[in-house]
Amino acid sequence: MEKKTCLAPIRNTKIPKYKTMKNACDAHCHVFGPREIFPYSQKASYWPPDTSEEQLRKMHDTIGIQRAVLVQASCHGTDNSAMLDAISKNPARYKGVCIADGSFTKEDFKYLDDNGVKGVRFNFVQHLGGAPDLIMMEEVIKKVIPLGWHLVIHVNAEDIITYADFFEKFDLPIIVDHMGRVPTNKGVEQKAYQILCEFMKKPNWWVKISGAERIAVSPPFYDAIVYAQGLVAIASDRILWGTDCPHPNIKEHMPNDADLLDLFPLMVPDLKLQKQILVDNPARLYGWEN
Repeated sequence: MEKKTCLAPIRNTKIPKYKTMKNACDAHCHVFGPREIFPYSQKASYWPPDTSEEQLRKMHDTIGIQRAVLVQASCHGTDNSAMLDAISKNPARYKGVCIADGSFTKEDFKYLDDNGVKGVRFNFVQHLGGAPDLIMMEEVIKKVIPLGWHLVIHVNAEDIITYADFFEKFDLPIIVDHMGRVPTNKGVEQKAYQILCEFMKKPNWWVKISGAERIAVSPPFYDAIVYAQGLVAIASDRILWGTDCPHPNIKEHMPNDADLLDLFPLMVPDLKLQKQILVDNPARLYGWEN
C-alpha cells in the first residue's frame, strides 16, 4: 500500500527574537527513523521524511532549548525503538511519551519507565486512524497509573465534544495536544474550546499551547494567540509549550520553529509565567531537577 508522504520540515532554523531561559523545554517534538534502522509501521497513514535526534538537537540548540519531550508518533506505531534510541543519546536532556496497546505488559511499561518514558499517548484524530479501542485504552491506563505516568490525548475539536464524558473518568494527569486542535475560524465561543476550558479548571488537566500552525487560518498564526492566552489564564501551572517539530502532515505553510518560539511571548507576556511554562511545569511533570 502506498503511503502518504509529508512535507519535510524547514531545516534552516532562524535565530529567534525571543531569548529563552536555562532549562527551557520543548514538550512536544518527534524523531522519525532513520527508516533503514527504525522502519515505519505498515499500518501508518503516512511515512514522513526522516528526522534524526541530531537534526532535532541542532534545531533546539539554535532556538535555545535545552530539554525536550520526544512524543511517539503514529508513523512508528507501537514500536517505540526510535524514540528510545534518541533518549539514550542524552538521557538528561530527553524524556519520552510512548504509544502502546493491549499487548504491553506491566514489565514492558516498567522498561519504558526505566528508559525515560513518562506518559502514554492515544490518537483520536481521523486522519491518523480515528479513536482507539476504548476498552483497550482503559486497560493500558490501569497499567501505567502505578508508575506515576500521565495520559496524552491527540484529539480534534469534535473529539473533545464526543468523548468528554469518557475522558472525565480518569484521575491521572491528562495532557491535551495542540490546544485540542480547535480551529480559530470558529471563534473562542465554539463548544469544543469551551469544554476544553472547563476541563482545565480540573486539577488533573493540562494542555500544550503548541500547534498554532495547525489551528490558525494562515501565517503568521497570530489568530491562535487568544486561544493560548485563555488557557494560560485558567491554569498557568498546567500549561506546556512545544514546537511539534518536524510538523508531520502539515500540507502547506510549513513553519520555521524560530517563528513558533517567537509566538510564545505573545501568548504569555508575563516573564514569571514564561519560566513557569518553559521550565517549571515540564520539570514537575517529567521529573527533571532545576
